[in-house]
Amino acid sequence: MLNHITIMGRLTRDPELRRTGTGVGVASFRVAVDRDYAPKDGGERKTDFIDCVAWRQTGEFISKYFTKGRMIVVEGRLEMRDWTDKDGNKRTSAEINVDNAYFGDSRRDGDGSSYAQAAPAQSYGGYSAPTPAASDFAMLDDDDAQLPF
Repeated sequence: MLNHITIMGRLTRDPELRRTGTGVGVASFRVAVDRDYAPKDGGERKTDFIDCVAWRQTGEFISKYFTKGRMIVVEGRLEMRDWTDKDGNKRTSAEINVDNAYFGDSRRDGDGSSYAQAAPAQSYGGYSAPTPAASDFAMLDDDDAQLPF
């Protein structure tokens, strides 16, 4: 059987990073995903708000590099959770248990700075790490005579 889901959307708020009693990090966040089609009557497209949870390094990565309004691509599995509300009613909710997260946009909204330091994301064991910024590299001398080719 297969349970794999990939979505792309914008964060509705900053991810919330918490820790379990044993210190394991877990980030909770919600992604707003526009539907691909508009109603036949010409109305606006609907948006789905999808809850996500990411554990360990993936959750820490998301809480560090993603903020409200940022575009994110998440891969994971859909999980259904049964619970009882304060009035004793049985409820069911769906959430994505995130395995991998990627940057979905190339520019930071609002400040005009580039994501060049963060994209393309590289995946390392279930979480993505940004590539270094151009300012992290040193300039080389123009002496090509020492190059081996």
